[in-house]
Amino acid sequence: MSHPLPASYRDQRAWRDLQQFLPERLRLTDATAPEEEFWDWRGHRVHLDRYRDPAAKAKVVLHHGVGTNGRQMSLILGAPLAARGFETVALDNLGYGLTRVRPGTTPSYDDWVDLVVDFLAFEQSRDDRPIVLYGLSAGGMLTYHVAAKAPRGTLRGIVGMTFLDQRDRRVRAQTSHDPLTARVGAPLMGLLAKTPAAAVRYPMSLAGKMSALANDRAAMKVFMKDRTSAANRVGVRFLDRYLHYAPAVEPEEFDACPVLLTQPAEDRWSPLHLSTPLLSRITRVPVDTVLLDGAGHYPLEEPGLTQMQDAIADFVTEHTA
Repeated sequence: MSHPLPASYRDQRAWRDLQQFLPERLRLTDATAPEEEFWDWRGHRVHLDRYRDPAAKAKVVLHHGVGTNGRQMSLILGAPLAARGFETVALDNLGYGLTRVRPGTTPSYDDWVDLVVDFLAFEQSRDDRPIVLYGLSAGGMLTYHVAAKAPRGTLRGIVGMTFLDQRDRRVRAQTSHDPLTARVGAPLMGLLAKTPAAAVRYPMSLAGKMSALANDRAAMKVFMKDRTSAANRVGVRFLDRYLHYAPAVEPEEFDACPVLLTQPAEDRWSPLHLSTPLLSRITRVPVDTVLLDGAGHYPLEEPGLTQMQDAIADFVTEHTA
């Protein structure tokens, strides 16, 4: 059964319920919420949360993971970075948030990468301000995949909450829902993706360790009621490509832009050692790591939130000057 999407986040209660778990300084009202717009891409209607600022010297594009959406990025980064003088835009990729997928299509993870590459080109066609791309959770690795594929000079930097190469069995074993899913899931998805079952939608909460998305139990209840984020279902085709996607450039050859990992110190889904195998292979550009004290995978906690906002603001300023 499909659930009708609200026309706007103004009409959605989930993010308003979630922000009650954030520090008061980060809670949005109708007056301080971002502008909402839609961008047409290959017949899909892609939802954008934007804090427009023509005077800003740089833009930060924000991307969610497989258990979150763009509005949840606006809460923890879009609004606070906008207050620091950056233009920010958070997008809902295919199947998440309020983006409307073209009827009759089954998006794959490759489409996610291509969508962001094309969106960055769209932004650059409007003005030539430098762009940094941020991704939370699975969005972190997506920033790498996008930077590896996009034309040279597209991005001045990428920031990830994690950098999880799902081709690595160690990563898959620790981020999957359970050991059986980790062992059997990838080969099974590969087989099913070659059949009509590719379009079958599978709950992300059964594929990944969604119970570790936030460390606050009451916040998790809000997340798990939200069909536009943690309670979402994705196509078998998407999961297959997500688990097997090979970047356009492997880490040893990656020299597109500097990299920053903002790692929550209390992350129960993807702790620091799961990002190290990928990041340790990147040697041609600077790679920095900032630990966010007290913060969970989706960070609701101080001082980690402020540390994250400070670190990203400093990174963007340094690499877009």
